[in-house]
Amino acid sequence: MRRDIFQAIADPTRRAIIVLIALQAMTPNAIADNFNTTRQAVSKHLRILTECELVKQEQRGREIYYSLEIEKMKEIDKWLEQFRKIWESRFNQLDEVLSTMKNKKK
Repeated sequence: MRRDIFQAIADPTRRAIIVLIALQAMTPNAIADNFNTTRQAVSKHLRILTECELVKQEQRGREIYYSLEIEKMKEIDKWLEQFRKIWESRFNQLDEVLSTMKNKKK
């Protein structure tokens, strides 16, 4: 089953894994050390993140390292941009109202 990136980031553990590997590639064991869960549970989360192409695997000797796929994260940011523009507009309107109220009190 093909999952999309929004299914992947819906889970708080997967979001925490993304934060962990954003700075440096890590092995599944190193990632699991940061959670109060089993290595198998972390592996399942990593599999979902890999299926969604949010993380990539790299074999280094006998170890597999997982790192963040930045280009795929840009897809999330692009989708969020529409909401960012809406909220910025609303904040600007609120700023104008507050400025008007402040000027009337003077």
